[in-house]
Order: sequence, then structure tokens, then C-alpha cells
Amino acid sequence: MTSLFDSHQLGGLTLPNRVVMAPMSRVRAAPGGLATPSMAAHYAQRATAGLIVTEGVQPSPVGQSNPGTPGLHTDEQVASWRQVTGAVHTNGGRLFAQLMHGGRVSHPDTTGMLPVGPSAVPAVGEVFTPSGPQAPPTPRALETAEVPEHAEAFGRAARRAVDAGFDGVELHGANGYLISQFLSSNANLRTDRYGGSPTGRVRFAVEAVAATVDAVGADRTGIRLSPGGTFWGVEEADVPELYALLLGELARLSVAYVHLEATADEEVLIGLRRAWPGTLIMNPVLPMGPKQTGRAEADHWLGLGADLISFGRAFISNPDLVERLRTGLPLAPVDEATYYQGGDAGYLTYPAYQYTA
Repeated sequence: MTSLFDSHQLGGLTLPNRVVMAPMSRVRAAPGGLATPSMAAHYAQRATAGLIVTEGVQPSPVGQSNPGTPGLHTDEQVASWRQVTGAVHTNGGRLFAQLMHGGRVSHPDTTGMLPVGPSAVPAVGEVFTPSGPQAPPTPRALETAEVPEHAEAFGRAARRAVDAGFDGVELHGANGYLISQFLSSNANLRTDRYGGSPTGRVRFAVEAVAATVDAVGADRTGIRLSPGGTFWGVEEADVPELYALLLGELARLSVAYVHLEATADEEVLIGLRRAWPGTLIMNPVLPMGPKQTGRAEADHWLGLGADLISFGRAFISNPDLVERLRTGLPLAPVDEATYYQGGDAGYLTYPAYQYTA
């Protein structure tokens, strides 16, 4: 059986192990969406992962979801990221930027603009703003002629990511954000070519991926998906059909990987594994759910055909996670109060395992 510590070829990259650091928002960016020295240190501490995927990075100003998140749509942002990619590469790591357009999951207090979405249907829950959680506004439904511009924003940001030294990009097509909203059957009520049937609902995702492939190449392009997920109130009809159709289009584009979340029954996920001919990253537990991914969950999914396994919260408090998994060392608990508070506490302060004589 494949081991978590076997190497894997991902496009032009040789990954020394199959452990992926999952993207996690930590809202530590400086004003202007700039990456910081602390962010460089944070990711460099975790460079023993086979692959690191960063927190969500907005590809355009209107794409910003939360305050305190970084961007990749200005020259200043590109320059700020070079300290991060340089630090990770110096420590021997490999780094993809996750490109995340929040769509309707945003607020004018954060961006100065009304959020946009496939339809004028607000998200469910409360969104983060500079003054605290607020009800999400009703987004402005994109006109048909506007939609390609938002797909192309992913390609432009991908080109900037490569200029900043990233090894590639992952499009955030999951968790109720813009790509996921287009896939949804209740957030997307469109009657034009971007809505209705599964063929229409996957179109925006395919165009965003195609723009990224055109910009930086298929071997530098991945996408994260949450089949059947209900984040921010999205629902998806016809999940097996919808995602089989999408995976077929992604296979045609020969993207580097698909990153699946465990948001559907295992039987459905196994079917998608069989439908996808390329590298599969599996996140074996529900994001932000009660359980964290451990060695047992990783081995289970490697046995089911996943190529790489992504770990989220375990990487927050265990910068040396790969070594701890390899040697069976205990995992340090995470302090949830420091997830989004800013500063270096709970960000740079988790040590590697302390051996005693």
C-alpha cells in the first residue's frame, strides 16, 4: 500500500511525502492585502510538508471575503509575497497559492463594494467585517457579459502568483465561495448559459480553470471542491452528475490535481475518485467539523486511492507535523482562540516536538 511518506510527482514538482498543508484563513495580512514577515516565518516553519497550500488569496478587490486577508492583484502584493515564497523554498518546501473569490460571502464594510454573485440571493449566516460579524447583504447578480471577467481574474492572479515565486495555484471552488455559488442550485438561479442544468452550473468553474491554465499552465493549476457541501447556505442538486461532469472538463484541461473535501458520503467520494484520472488530494474530515485528520484517516484514504492527504488544524499547532506522523509522536492541541485574533501568538509560537533525555 502507498505510504504517507512516499514521494509523489505533481506536475514538475517531486513531493518528498504525501502530506499536504491545507489552506486555512488566519487573517494576518497587513493593510492593502500585503503578506508579512510573520506569514513568511509561519509557512517556512511548515516547509517539510510535501505541499503547502496558502490561505485564501483574493484575485480582485471585490473578491475579498474577510478583512485581514492577502491579495494577488497589485504589484505591491506580488512583491510582499516574495518573502514568503523565498522563505519556504529556502527551507526546501513547495508552495501553491489558493485563489479565493468570496462572491456573495463579503460585505461593503470590508471591500467598499457591494458583493457580487451568480444571483441576488444572500448567504446564510454572518460574515466577518472590520467591526465584527454582520448579516450578509444581498449580492448584485452578475450580468452575463460580466461573468467572464471574474473567471479571467483567476488567471491574472495566477500569473502574479508565479511572478511572486509560487510553484502553482489552487482555485477555491469549495465552501460556498464564488465558484461554489455557481455550482449551487439555490445560490445560482440563473437562466442564461451559466445556470440551470449541471452543464450551465459548471461553466463558470471550467472557465476560471481554463483562464488559469492559459495563464500559468495545467501543471501549476489545481482546484479544491466540496461536493454536496452546505457552507454559507449553498445547496447542490444532482451531486454525482454535477461533479462527474466537472471532473470530465477538468480532465480535458489536464490540471495538476483535484482537492476534495469529505462533504459527501464516502460512496460518492469514491465514485469521484474513480472518475478523476489525475492526482487526487483528499481532505478526509469535514472542514471545521468536530474531528481532525490523523494518521488513521490518512491511511484509510490512501487505501481508497487518494494520492495526497491534506491536514488542516493539525498543522496549526504542529509545525513539524510530518515528523510527528512519521514517528508516532503525540500531536499538540490547538488554541482555537488564536485562529483569527492576529499577532504572532498561536501563529509562530507552536514549537517542534521537545525531546527529553
